[in-house]
Parts: sequence; C-alpha cells; structure tokens
Amino acid sequence: MAAPLFIALILGGIVVLLFGGDLLVRGSAGLARIWRLPPLLVGLTIIAFGTSAPELVVSVQSALEDVPGLALGNIVGSNTANFLLILGLPAIFGAIPTTTPGVRRNAIIALLAALALVAVSWDRTIDTVESAVLFALIIGYVSLMGVLAGKKSDDPSLAELTDLEHMEGLPTGVGRSVAAVLIGLVALPVGAQMIVTGGTEAALALNVDEALIGLTAVAFGTSLPELATVVMASMRRQADMAIGNVLGSNIFNVFAVGGATGLAASATGDNLPVPAGFFALDLWVMVGASVAIAAIILARQPISRLFGLLLFIAYIGYMVVLARSALGS
Repeated sequence: MAAPLFIALILGGIVVLLFGGDLLVRGSAGLARIWRLPPLLVGLTIIAFGTSAPELVVSVQSALEDVPGLALGNIVGSNTANFLLILGLPAIFGAIPTTTPGVRRNAIIALLAALALVAVSWDRTIDTVESAVLFALIIGYVSLMGVLAGKKSDDPSLAELTDLEHMEGLPTGVGRSVAAVLIGLVALPVGAQMIVTGGTEAALALNVDEALIGLTAVAFGTSLPELATVVMASMRRQADMAIGNVLGSNIFNVFAVGGATGLAASATGDNLPVPAGFFALDLWVMVGASVAIAAIILARQPISRLFGLLLFIAYIGYMVVLARSALGS
C-alpha cells in the first residue's frame, strides 16, 4: 500500500476520532441533564475529560503498540499547534483579548505543564512514578477548578464548561443519549487504531520517524476542534472565552494525556521512551510557544494581529523545518 493511502487512513481515523469524541461528550452530557446530575460535576469530569478523548486514545493506543514517537508527538505537536496556529491564525483577522478572569492563572499552569513534560522526559524516559505524578496533577487541577466554580468564579470558560442548560446539540431522551455514548465509545478506539496503523505504516513507507507523523498530521487533526472553537468565538466577538479553552486543552494534554500514556506504557512492562529527537527541537518549540503566550497574557496585552501573524509564521517555519528534516532523512 502506497504512502498516500496510509495518509488517507490517518485522515479518516481523525474524522472517526473527532466524531466519536463529540458523540461521547454530547451523549454523556445529555444523560447527565436527564438524570439531573450536578452541572459542576459533569462539566469538570465528563466534558473536561471527554473533550481531550481524541488525544488521549491516540496516545494511549500508540503507547500500548510500542510507538512512543507517535504518542508523544501527538501531545507535543497538539500543544504547539494550539498556541502557534490555533491562536495565531484567528488573531490575524481580529485581536484576541487576554484580560478575561482566569486566563492569567491558566497561562501560568499551561507553562508549568510544558516545563513539567520536559522535566519528566529529561532522562529520555517517562517512568511509572512520573506518569502517576502527571495524572495526579490533572486531578489537582480539576479539583482547583471545582473549588473556584463553587466560589462562583467569574471565569467565563469555567462557566461555559458547567453550563449544561445552554449546551447546544445535546440528544433528547435516554435512548438517543445512550446510543450516542455507545457509538462514541466504539468510534474512539476504531479511529485511534486507524491513526496508529496509518501513522506507523506511513512512516515506514516515507522512511521517516513516527514522531514526525504525530507532530504534524495527527497533532493538526486532533487540534481541529480547538481551531473551530476559536474561529467561531472570534466571529461571535467571544474570542476571550476561546483562549481559555485553548489553555485548558494544553493543560489536559500534558497532565491527563501524558500521564495516562505513561501509565499505559508501564502496564505493558516498560517505561515510555522519549525519542532523542524531541530534545533537538520539538520540546523547545512547545516551551517557547508557551512562554510567548504566557508573557503576553501576564503583560495584559491582547494577541494583536501582528503578534498573531508572528505566531502563525513561527508555526509554518516549524513545519518547514520538520519537512526538510524528513526529506534529509
């Protein structure tokens, strides 16, 4: 089978994955609303973790099948794309404000998460204890969000997360909600398997490392929901809310997805190896993007059109460097 067909398998897997993740979240939220579960509990568990399900299942499946480059490439690439592409591209067409309540806190946590991923990867492996610490940190983060929500924090992204009554597209009735959950639970691993198979085979066919596939095609595909969210929010003059979603996504990617991926690798009897190539460029690009976004948020400056253009150019430049590296291999 030729490389283009494997790439098509990856793209098809991304579609199935995103479809399954969306159904799982909406079906679960629909059941929660029907059963009158507390919106705070639902928002901080089902919705928060469900929206990271695509990245989670791809990285865990990759770890279980001993494809660490794809697993980590998905995490690092998604976080890089979120900051450089997902925030940069919409900002070119309209500045994104950064003074929304809660954004400074989440920007600091997102930066610390990026540094934490570098720290646990420093010895070129992520062991069971380090993975457990990462996953414990997401539990701590969610608990913090719960405390803030209980105090009626005016963080709009937190309010959106816990507002089931105004969540659009929820299925009506128990039967439809259960069906959505079941279809989502089936679609997620199917899509992940398509991506892992397509990624490993495409890497072999193109004679490149699996990490390159994870950093580019897979990371971009799993970041598409965030791109759609930010673009739509910008069109509705609600971009301040969208930046909170992007920051939250990066935090979940490192703590929840990274922790679960390391634990999945440990379950097979091995630690999660970190390919040396990540320290040559990729981890530093992710950290650099995190520093840039945190700096402008802490300075209370908007992501202007010029800054957005610079972010977008940085992402394109990063992709060019990866492409040249692949061609050189």
